[in-house]
Amino acid sequence: MSLQQATDGDLEKIEIALLLEGIFRRYGYDFRNYSYASVRRRIWHRIHLEGLNNVSSLQERVLHQPEAFGRLLGDMVIPVTEMFRDPAMFRAFREDVVPLLRQLPNLRIWHAGCSTGEEVHAVAIILHEEGLLDKTRIYATDINESALQQAKDGIIPIERMKQYTKNYHAAGGIQSFSDYYDSDHGVVILKPYLRNNVVFARHNLVTDRSFNEFHVILCRNVMIYFNSQLRDQVHRLFYESLANEGFLVVGDKESIAFTPKADKYDTWNEQYRLYRKMR
Repeated sequence: MSLQQATDGDLEKIEIALLLEGIFRRYGYDFRNYSYASVRRRIWHRIHLEGLNNVSSLQERVLHQPEAFGRLLGDMVIPVTEMFRDPAMFRAFREDVVPLLRQLPNLRIWHAGCSTGEEVHAVAIILHEEGLLDKTRIYATDINESALQQAKDGIIPIERMKQYTKNYHAAGGIQSFSDYYDSDHGVVILKPYLRNNVVFARHNLVTDRSFNEFHVILCRNVMIYFNSQLRDQVHRLFYESLANEGFLVVGDKESIAFTPKADKYDTWNEQYRLYRKMR
């Protein structure tokens, strides 16, 4: 590597650091401890779409034009989700966790990083089928207000339903999946009663604190975008937010191993990343 190449790489890191610092101070969104490779890729994607040449030009635009920041934010928090994604995990949740939840007088569940709400509705369906939905309060939070609005509306493109139906049955669904939605003009509207006990709210895992005590926290495939410092910080938040013997569910590419609270959990199902907080 030449001295010029090394210098260019260092300069880009400085530019990105300044951009992320500016976003935090101007808009309150903190991406400073996200994975550098992921952040860099998304920033350059936006630079090309904006017709710009470098990170500093993007910084000037997003700090002076809130609508440009909105476009960048959409790139930084791309919603990736589907109903009953990883069906075997949802089957394990139904078979291994739900029987214990049934013993509680009421339930509080937190979907952290709920995106457009597909997994929120999936869990609501399981709880409905298991007779627990009426005694459950689900808190569905995300950093992206646009995604939260989609979750509140419960509207899904109809072309996704074939895959979602397949996922539902693989996850142990016991009814006809079509019972849970109405179709109209090329979209699917999930039944409103699935959201009756859901509170949708903006919450930033990076900067916000615990706001309740929960019996289950689901945060699947969100922390893969965090560096180790931020991941440890979020795991402390989840530990503080879980009731004794509460369950933590993370994504299939994630684990609590080597996190500050790893020794405070029993591994309930390692294959599907289900963990239970010890007393």
